[in-house]
This record gives sequence, structure tokens and C-alpha cells, in this order.
Amino acid sequence: MNFKLMILSLFSFLTVQVVTVNALTISFIPNNVTIHEDDIITIEYNVTDFNATEDEEEFIIDTEDENIVSIERDVILSHPQLNLRGLFNVTGKFLGKTTVICKNVKTNLRANGDLSVIVIRKNRIIDTVFTVSVAIFVSIIYINLGCAINWSEIPTILKKPIGPSIGFCGQFILMPLLSYGLGLILFPDNPEMQLGLFFSGVAPPGGSSNIWAVLLEGNLSLSILMTTTSTVASFATMPLWIFTLGKVIFDKGNLEVPYTQITTYVLALVIPLAIGFFIQRKYKRFADFMKQILKGLSIVLLLFIIIFASVTNIYLFKLFSWKIIVASMALPWLAYVLGYFTAYLFGQPYSNSITIAMKIGIQNTGIPIFLLRFALPQPEADLITIVPVSVSVFTPIPLICLFICLKVWTRLSQKKRELKSNTGIDNLATCT
Repeated sequence: MNFKLMILSLFSFLTVQVVTVNALTISFIPNNVTIHEDDIITIEYNVTDFNATEDEEEFIIDTEDENIVSIERDVILSHPQLNLRGLFNVTGKFLGKTTVICKNVKTNLRANGDLSVIVIRKNRIIDTVFTVSVAIFVSIIYINLGCAINWSEIPTILKKPIGPSIGFCGQFILMPLLSYGLGLILFPDNPEMQLGLFFSGVAPPGGSSNIWAVLLEGNLSLSILMTTTSTVASFATMPLWIFTLGKVIFDKGNLEVPYTQITTYVLALVIPLAIGFFIQRKYKRFADFMKQILKGLSIVLLLFIIIFASVTNIYLFKLFSWKIIVASMALPWLAYVLGYFTAYLFGQPYSNSITIAMKIGIQNTGIPIFLLRFALPQPEADLITIVPVSVSVFTPIPLICLFICLKVWTRLSQKKRELKSNTGIDNLATCT
């Protein structure tokens, strides 16, 4: 027994000697850096404790992830002409974290000492331009909506609030549970992606659902009422879900809910609507003109948001995986289907059912993006926001398809009526 222990001890000693015999210690100055994408930073290195036994030993400085940073690849350390000091450049390529190391060219053994590198995104003018232009565009749309709403229908809706009740339950019970379940199924070992999807599910409804209510012949008054009540209710529901079920994913208790952001969203909804209501009451002709351009302006706004958002956040598309795509499609699309058929089973007409479905499935993805960027350090914040960004990209696809189908169906029906009308006229002329 003692003989075996002696053999094992001798083997372990020899193994350690083999691993460390040609090792060196390198220190980087600084030993951790944060740089922007495409920026270059110069790093100094110092070499100590070089224990080479051969006449020629070569070491290079390398990175663990070439997708995040690139560095000089020349052999910078060799024996016996060993450079004890030197400089090299690190270039940020993409968001993320990696480690710069020094390793033996022949054996790939790492030297003692490394450099931690974090790559983050630059603050760009295009991001500000996009935010401001969308805010202005949406304000104009909401003024139009205020002109188009039949305000007399709202008391009738409130007397029998079946539709708003279905939408409320779908928005604040179905969506959080659905996003949590999809996260567990698709990202079982990635709590960051679970967090991004869950935050997308607990967000208040998106204002674009009101625009789609116009384009898809939904109930605009019901849509506006549900948007307003759900947004106000999110003051309570968001922290409730985040600090209960959300803690299973993200157990940091210091996460703050952005009440200011939600308040700003409510005001951004109410004030333009009030302006539209005022125009409708005081300036009938102008209100009628605003109604006439509402659909065209809504289409322009949707195309603007989809195209501009894709261009602005195009860097995130590099991170798309099949799991992210499936999650981003499943969350809103399942909500559409479940919301529509639930409303249909409760006897709601098409206009109400499609409105409820959209109100449940369309999320205000700006809120989870803000939450994630507020709660997490960089670059994790930008990397995890790929989920709500992806959700916003795939959310309108079924609605666009439905809009095209409705337009084609309307056009075919119109042609069919015209054909019948012309046939009837020809038959009448023949009989005459």
C-alpha cells in the first residue's frame, strides 16, 4: 500500500514538473480593461520567472475568444533573446468578455498571469435620433387616434367588461407564466436569456397594438381602454412578478422597477389622446382629415420602426440563435392564438377578439430593455437585450400576414361584386 502511494506521489511530482518546467510569469498593465467596439488600446507586459530548459522556447500573447477581441499574433517572447518588457495592441471586435493570455507555442501551456477584457458598445447618435423620431411619430399617431375614437362606446364597454377582463388576465397572468415556461424549456442552462424573456413577458402592452387595431379592423375604443388600464396596472403587476417568480431567475433583491419610465409612457399615451379628443370636439373638419390619413400614417410608422430598429440594432443579429428565434416567435404568437380563441369562446365578435389577442401578444419591449440595462452591468445588459429586441422583430410578422390577407380578400370580394353587378346589367340588357 505504501509502495503504491510512493509511486503515485512520484508520478504527481513529475507531472507538475513537466507542466511548470517551461512556465513563466507575465503581468499586464493594466490587468483589466474595458474598451468600445472597434477601439484599440495599448497594453504593457512584464515577464518574470522564466525557467526555460531548452535553447529555444517561444511564447505568444493570445485571446480566448477571437470573436470579441483581436491582438497582435507575432511571437513576442523567445529564449535566449527573451523580451522582458513590451507593448501590444488589443482591438475590440464585439460585445462580451474574454481573457488575454500568454502561452507556449509548442505545448500551448499557459503562463501565469492574464488580462481581463470587456468590450462594450459606443453611445451613438443614431440611437438618439431613432428614439426622438419614434417619440414624435407616435405622438402624432396618438393625436390621430384621439380624433378617431368613438368616445361614446367606452361607457358601454365598461358596463360589460368581458373583453377588458380577458385581456387583463392574458396580459398579467398568461404572459408572465408563458415567458417563464418558455425560458425554462429553451434556455435551461442560461439564466440570462431566461431573464430577458421573462422581463419581456411582464412588460405592459405595447402602444402599436392600437395602430394594428385600426389596420386589422379591430375595436379601437376597446384597444385604447385596455392599453390605458393595463399600463396603469403594470405599476403593481411588474414589481409583483419581478420580486416573486422573477427571483427564481434573478435573485438580486436590489432591482428597482422604473416607475419614472412607466409614468412617462402613460403620459405619452394620455396627452396626445387628450389633444385628439379636443380636436374632435372643437374642429370637426380637421378631425375628419386626421381620420382619413390615420391608416396610411400608421403603415408608415410601422415600417419606419421595423426598418430603423433593425438597422440601429443590427449588431445584435450576430447573436441570434435558433433558440432565441423560437422563443421570440413563440411568446407573442402563442399569446395571439390563445387570446383570440379565449375571446371567441366568450362570445366576443371578431373586432373584439382580434383586439384582445393583439393586446395580450404585443408587449412594450422598451420597458424590459430599460430594465435590463438598468439592472445589469455592461456588456451583459446589451447582450441580454437581444431577447426583447428579437421579440419586437418577430411580434408583427403574423399581423403583417393577416393585414395582407385581409387586403387581398377585400380586393377579391370587390372584384366579385363588380363582376356580379356587370353580369346583372348584361342580363338585364339581354332581356330588354
